[in-house]
Amino acid sequence: MTTGKEKTTARAAPTGRAVAGRLSWGLADQAVCSMTNFAVGIWVARSLGLAAFGVFSLAWVTYGVVLSVSRGLSTDPLVVRFSGVPAETWRPAAARATGTALGVGAAVGTVALVVGSAVGGRVGSAFAALGVVLPALLLQDAWRFSFFAAGTGRKAFVNDLLGGLALVPAMFVAARAGSVAAYVIAWGAAAAVAAGYGCIQSGIRPRPAGARDWLREQRDLGYRYLVENVGVSGAAQLRAYGLGAIVGVSAVGVIRGAELLLGPFLAVLMGLSMVTVAEAARVLRRAPHRLRTFCLLLGAGQAVAALLWGAALLLVPDRAGEFVLGGVWHSASELIVPATLGVAGAGLGVGAMVGLRALAAARRSLRCQLFASVCYVGGGLGGAALAGTAGSAWGVAAATLSSSAVWWLQLRPALREHHRNTISEVVK
Repeated sequence: MTTGKEKTTARAAPTGRAVAGRLSWGLADQAVCSMTNFAVGIWVARSLGLAAFGVFSLAWVTYGVVLSVSRGLSTDPLVVRFSGVPAETWRPAAARATGTALGVGAAVGTVALVVGSAVGGRVGSAFAALGVVLPALLLQDAWRFSFFAAGTGRKAFVNDLLGGLALVPAMFVAARAGSVAAYVIAWGAAAAVAAGYGCIQSGIRPRPAGARDWLREQRDLGYRYLVENVGVSGAAQLRAYGLGAIVGVSAVGVIRGAELLLGPFLAVLMGLSMVTVAEAARVLRRAPHRLRTFCLLLGAGQAVAALLWGAALLLVPDRAGEFVLGGVWHSASELIVPATLGVAGAGLGVGAMVGLRALAAARRSLRCQLFASVCYVGGGLGGAALAGTAGSAWGVAAATLSSSAVWWLQLRPALREHHRNTISEVVK
């Protein structure tokens, strides 16, 4: 006869394997995205030089702001409220969420196209090109989050792998043109391939017409997540623009070069929430008492991994670094230590952030993010005014480590509140 303990173990095993499978697909997909982003940055840095790479970095940072708007309004509420739900519930939600992302891309892309055309020059043409490709870039990202909310990370991996493969011939064509705008268009063309295949895999057509209903239904989370996400990317954009004004546009390229060296972990910090928030939401539903441990392991694991990667970068010989980054290597390599500490601090804070998202504690996470954004801008620009590019990197590292502590201080009361609310509901 099978004992009760054996039955429990038998039921838990598939669940454990399912969790490992979802996280594995998440890591695989993030690895593809990391390598794709790294390849784009390296290709542009080697092909166009430091000044043009700085222009490309400004366009990249601007895309990050728009991406944050899209995620806050569309896919962040989707992941929090529609992870692990039946397919008949997920499908209409995914259609409206991806339609919202597509609508954001079209609206902001139109503005970028008009403004870029009016500005002209190398910067203007880069922003005009970004306006053209924004809808495809945002839809590709929306499919990633949608698939992971449904627990089908394999489809997200296939999507992004196809986009990465499509990027190769597109970059060769861009190299012939030899302009920043050409590389932006190539990047967006590959995203369009992935976004289109996402529609085929899901069998869902994005519904921009449903965006208004989606925004109304998710307004308690969506608008707070919008402000929170824009706080992250907006702070990065303000730092980039301010650094360019204080030190020069080449300094933006140097900072971006240092970020590329830590690319695998920066990409994980930007995109791992598509896996971990959904997984934390499942943990909360099935075993709420394990959520804090889940968040702690997640944050500590990312911090340790970032420190190990940074230590390995310090051992890279100059010849190898110059082969990868060209003329950007010498300046970027001097920022490895502060950049590593900043990423490690951010990784530790992400563990608490994921917990707050799973708890739908939008007010607490918003307060944390606003504090972190102010510290990031203040540290980055204050450090730049005092000690140039290196001072900016050290200022950001100090700000990130301080902000991480605030995230964890907010998670504890949020867990207690959830526990009290759960007991109250049981009593009723």
